[in-house]
Amino acid sequence: MPTIEEDEIRSVIETLKTGWLAKGPKTFEFEKKIADFTGAPHAIALNSCTAALHLSLIAKGIVPGDEVIIPTYTFAATANVVIHQGAKPVLVDINLDDFCIISEAIENSITPKTKAIIPVHFAGNPCNMDLIMKIADNHNLAVIEDAAHAFGAKYKGRMIGTIGNTTCFSFYVTKNITTGGGGGVVTTDSDDLAKELRTLSMHGINSDAWNRYSDRGSWYYEVVNAGYEYYMNDLQASVGNTQVDKIERFQKSRENIAKLYTEELEKVTNIVVVPQEKEGMRSAWHLFPILLLHEKLNIDRNRFTEALKTEKIGSSVHFIPIHIHPYYRGKYGYRKDDFPNAQYIFEHEISLPIYPKMTQDDVLDVVLAIKKLVEYFKK
Repeated sequence: MPTIEEDEIRSVIETLKTGWLAKGPKTFEFEKKIADFTGAPHAIALNSCTAALHLSLIAKGIVPGDEVIIPTYTFAATANVVIHQGAKPVLVDINLDDFCIISEAIENSITPKTKAIIPVHFAGNPCNMDLIMKIADNHNLAVIEDAAHAFGAKYKGRMIGTIGNTTCFSFYVTKNITTGGGGGVVTTDSDDLAKELRTLSMHGINSDAWNRYSDRGSWYYEVVNAGYEYYMNDLQASVGNTQVDKIERFQKSRENIAKLYTEELEKVTNIVVVPQEKEGMRSAWHLFPILLLHEKLNIDRNRFTEALKTEKIGSSVHFIPIHIHPYYRGKYGYRKDDFPNAQYIFEHEISLPIYPKMTQDDVLDVVLAIKKLVEYFKK
């Protein structure tokens, strides 16, 4: 649930009154704010995290026949963009504790065709980036971080957004900050990558196209590659500019909610497993994913989520692993038991509500419903 307040509304109205609705000064302001917050030298605002992932693959030279290593436990976009480049997504299983890619298993999946790794910071928990970067350096692989869940997360004191070759953030309506209905950013410390990413996002035009329509610009432009219309517009950025100023407040709220959930649900021993923040990390707490050990109940996970609905508690499941989707099963022959950790988590995971406007009473209502159902369905 997005937290939209009066200043977001005012910001949009101000932008509408300027008449400048496409990419322009508000977007560049947003990019600077993202760069300042993450500490990344460059931030390029786009229309989605999917666009950020796609352009990152292009900019790092991924071509048909290449292989890109990703975790199977992720949203389809992570794999789909690899397919769009004519490359093959090579799936790896995940840890049972943080639901992130098993870093040690990456090396076993590397072949002469491997060109990149896309680690996914699931639920806002950073992956083991030290080991991933070491493996990438040893094998000359690109690292493109899928940080759709991880804006505001930290890895050993470093902001997510400053570690891999590129980092891709999502500002979709459900994310920790939003730019309206969609939006994303790619960050990088490379001047050359930043220039190419920016050009690719603007139809391949060799300078910012918005200048053509301002008193600073000229009608003349050149297309230097076959780019895309992936850039963010000023209406989106006008929402994002107010949201990014609130990220630490939003982050603190999520941390408090996660702490209360943890304290209360740890009392439901042997039935509910709560997520843990690893030492040296700051989770963005985009999700609060629990594992329901339903084997100890007279109900499975799916029926439990339906029972939560009757208690007026919304929940979800993140994610259906890539290897069990029909397209990927059909194309690559994956089977259900190929990735046992991901399969186990998929069959047991429930994502509980977590958003900045949740009150303590809201959290306790969720906990009370879970405790009530566990007690009722206990074997």
